[in-house]
Amino acid sequence: QVPLVASGGGLVQAGGSLRLSCAASGRTFSDMGWFRQAPGKERDFVAAISWSGGITYYADSVKGRFTISRDNAKNTVYLQMNSLKPEDTAVYYCAAKMRGGPFQNEYNYGHWGQGTQVTVSS
Repeated sequence: QVPLVASGGGLVQAGGSLRLSCAASGRTFSDMGWFRQAPGKERDFVAAISWSGGITYYADSVKGRFTISRDNAKNTVYLQMNSLKPEDTAVYYCAAKMRGGPFQNEYNYGHWGQGTQVTVSS
């Protein structure tokens, strides 16, 4: 599987914003998702978006602060993160949904990339 490339992470103060990008080389995937993994914790679902962009899902912890979107002409999915909190600190991964089942289940995804580090200081 060709990995997706996530970028846009960095160090930001609490209350700040970042926009992550997830690029697919030469193809457009159907449903896409963002997950994150904090040190010593399991990887958690953050957000997902359908191919058309008309359906989105969010983890309760990020609703109202994060927005997932996509530009299929650029084969890119975005995650706009506002009002960041120290607990948002994690490596953020994007992935393509490869099979049916819940959007929140990471086992339904593939083409995982290397992730991008987001660090929010208090």
